[in-house]
Amino acid sequence: MILRLLTLARPARWRLGLAVLFGVLALGSGVGLMATSAWLISRAAQHPPVLLLMVAIVAVRAFGIGRGVFRYVERLVGHDATFRVLADLRARVYERLERLAPGGLPSVRDGDLLNRLVADVDAVQDLFLRVLLPCTVAAVVGGASVGLAWTLLPSAGAVLLCTLLLAGVVAPWLSARTARRAEHRTTDLRASLTAHVVDTLQGAPELIAYGAAPSHLAEATRLDRDFTRASARSATTAGAGAALSALAGGLAVWGSLAVGVPAVRSGALDGVLLAVVVLLPLAAFEVVAGLPLAAQYLERVRRSATRMFTVLDTPEPIKDPVRPASLPAPPYTLKVENLQAHWTPKAPLALDDISLDLTPGRRCAIVGPSGSGKTTLTAVLLRFLEPSSGRTTLNGTDLNAFTADDVRRVVGLCAQDAHLFDSTIGENVRLARPTATEGELREALRRARLLDWIDALPQGLDTRVGEHGAQVSGGQRQRIALARALLADFPILLLDEPAEHLDIATADALTADLLTATEGRTTLLVTHRLTGLDAVDEIIVLDKGHVADRGTHTELTSRPGLYKSLWHHETTAEPSTI
Repeated sequence: MILRLLTLARPARWRLGLAVLFGVLALGSGVGLMATSAWLISRAAQHPPVLLLMVAIVAVRAFGIGRGVFRYVERLVGHDATFRVLADLRARVYERLERLAPGGLPSVRDGDLLNRLVADVDAVQDLFLRVLLPCTVAAVVGGASVGLAWTLLPSAGAVLLCTLLLAGVVAPWLSARTARRAEHRTTDLRASLTAHVVDTLQGAPELIAYGAAPSHLAEATRLDRDFTRASARSATTAGAGAALSALAGGLAVWGSLAVGVPAVRSGALDGVLLAVVVLLPLAAFEVVAGLPLAAQYLERVRRSATRMFTVLDTPEPIKDPVRPASLPAPPYTLKVENLQAHWTPKAPLALDDISLDLTPGRRCAIVGPSGSGKTTLTAVLLRFLEPSSGRTTLNGTDLNAFTADDVRRVVGLCAQDAHLFDSTIGENVRLARPTATEGELREALRRARLLDWIDALPQGLDTRVGEHGAQVSGGQRQRIALARALLADFPILLLDEPAEHLDIATADALTADLLTATEGRTTLLVTHRLTGLDAVDEIIVLDKGHVADRGTHTELTSRPGLYKSLWHHETTAEPSTI
């Protein structure tokens, strides 16, 4: 995982290299400042001519100023490089999610996908800023410090080397071992908490209406408590690593003093340099102080990267051809022959032996009970889902020969859960064609039976719809979605349960308006409501993925079958039972 992340960071390698260079200069200036200051104080105590101290005085000033300047530049360059890597990585994850939707990740909750796109990608920055950068700088500056101490007094260099290895290798290793389980649990709990909160917020009206809100809030509290405990365990591990590092620093100072004093007595070390030997570890240990925490971050990055690469490595449900065919010239005929499809390889067939002809201007309806395969058929026609067998052609050319984007330029969708953005009515509709004129926009709204209502609003097209269309009714929300589809002017339009979740009167009125608005346009209407279907050319009745019957409304109601049963139930059922 870490190697893959480093490969993805290759375009920013020069900036990361500069960040390492300036980090080395910053911490190297700190070590130089401590060593020079120690020598200057010791030498000044002997009251030499001031000119003998000028070089050291200037060096102290240079190291002091350079430390701050180099640290600032290192942070600036390092963060710039990291954010460039994150931007590219987040774009990759988003593009993959866009390619996988809607059938590629059926078992992953929306909140968890959000967490992978945001929190898990953000965690990757720790690999560069809090793991690789400090570890590389620690290795360079720590090695230079050991070399300086060894030059002054080999035994002091050996003491510094051993204690640096204790603080820079052993302590991080122990921290990583201790933190591995806690960090994995913290990442998983963060994802679960995010997913639960998103689900709770999205379903808040229903939860409150049915009195289930307290139990969901209690579950959120439990997840938050577990997440806090896991974070506290991670913090405890970090504290233990910092304590071990501080202990090693103290041992380095005392060890240097223990070997330095006898060396001064024996004449092996100049007394002025004793302060340098003793105080040098204080600056040297600054470079390894954060390594135990870096080890924890490494575990966190590894876990987040695993979750992120799960998305990137998930096979796409649809693969575009290497050499895609060009779209044929209109008019378009969409034909389905002996189609079979399922959502996952081990799942049962959702569609079996389905055939359909959508010639130019023809309007068909797909009806059937829930789970009969209606939505699966629209997914295949939009190239969201690859069929298992059979053929789906556009003007005689298999849909697999075109890119998915090209297919969706011809075949458009108005879904039952069409999303409205927290913006104005005009901007939501114009999303389909940003270059549309005011007249074209108003014509689409007129055909969707919305124009009179909009003109009566104080702000007209500038009226905001609220998040998820909360400021408009369900019927108005679906009509706005229909106007968007009409403005896009798709040659073939799929209407997937446009009247779902609406009351009977609103659903029937919307269905009638849909059929009026799409007159003359090749249309496939997927619906559970049968009222008004006498206006379509053919009705195909699906049951458990099979074609149970097909024909016109008059033909299907005149003979026994599933459609007649559904029609009888719809026309005789009391409103209170629906």
